[in-house]
Amino acid sequence: LFGGGVNSNLIEFVTISTLGDAVDFGNLTIEKWMGDGGFSSPTRALFAGGYGQPSYNNAIDSIEIPTLGNGTDFGDLTQLTYYLSGASSHTRGCWGGGYKVPSGANTNVISYSTIASAGNATDFGDTTAARETSGGGSSSIRGIFMGGYSGGDTNAIEFITIASAGNSTDFGDLTAARRNGGSLSNSLRCLYAGGHTSLNTIDFVIIATTGNASEFGDLLVGQRINPNHASDSHGGLS
Repeated sequence: LFGGGVNSNLIEFVTISTLGDAVDFGNLTIEKWMGDGGFSSPTRALFAGGYGQPSYNNAIDSIEIPTLGNGTDFGDLTQLTYYLSGASSHTRGCWGGGYKVPSGANTNVISYSTIASAGNATDFGDTTAARETSGGGSSSIRGIFMGGYSGGDTNAIEFITIASAGNSTDFGDLTAARRNGGSLSNSLRCLYAGGHTSLNTIDFVIIATTGNASEFGDLLVGQRINPNHASDSHGGLS
């Protein structure tokens, strides 16, 4: 699923196993132009925060993945935030960092929601530094936050244990400092590609171990800023 975009509340989807154009799925409850964070269980996707009409928001939208239709109100984030990252297991999803409004500063807050139960997000802990535009990924046990902007581009990677609230822990470093890249994962690896630099590098880490990222390969072109990303499995699936 891909939700929002400039002047749009459109949700589109692709079936990954079948080549073809994206298809209309429904609409978000409000326009989310940029910077919202998302994750999913096998059946439900949540889109949260972002910049949209009429202004910045803390709204969480819920979408039932197997059934076409519009998003519904799920609850609210703990603060007005955009450029936040998401990571999830089957049952719980976490949002990390972002740019906080109205303070006009990056935040280190991690909040979480139980995906099956509508309601407001709850405080989970803090990232090691206040940052925005990080990439997120997860296994069923760990969430990963990669790169981002914290007074400058960072190469930091950190992780959380999704089932246990608490602060994030240092994991290692990307091969280069960057922000606004695309990230995705299956139950074993998390990849981070492109970003707000001239790099076309794709990095990867093994989620269950700590350590620095290794190079996976290259994108076809460099400086892909804010690319959308998806995989045919994620932290909750094998």
